[in-house]
Amino acid sequence: MLWTILGLIIVGLIAGLIARAVIPGKQSMGILMTIVLGVVGSFVGGFLGYVIFGADPSGGFFQASGLLGSIIGAIIVLGLYVLANRKSVTR
Repeated sequence: MLWTILGLIIVGLIAGLIARAVIPGKQSMGILMTIVLGVVGSFVGGFLGYVIFGADPSGGFFQASGLLGSIIGAIIVLGLYVLANRKSVTR
């Protein structure tokens, strides 16, 4: 169980860092939020894998995905976060 949690944290950190490098602009988040971004991205990637490919229905609707799915999910989550927190431009 401990190795699973540690692995999820490491994959979350890697996926979060790559997502932050891909999405342009400044994201004001620390290392803990980057890990949370990657972990949430992992579950989003698992959800998309389940919906698109019907992968492992016995694993449930929400499941962790691999590194590539985690990165894609983290990019989606960070993109939505940036859009939600974007300040409106006034002229």
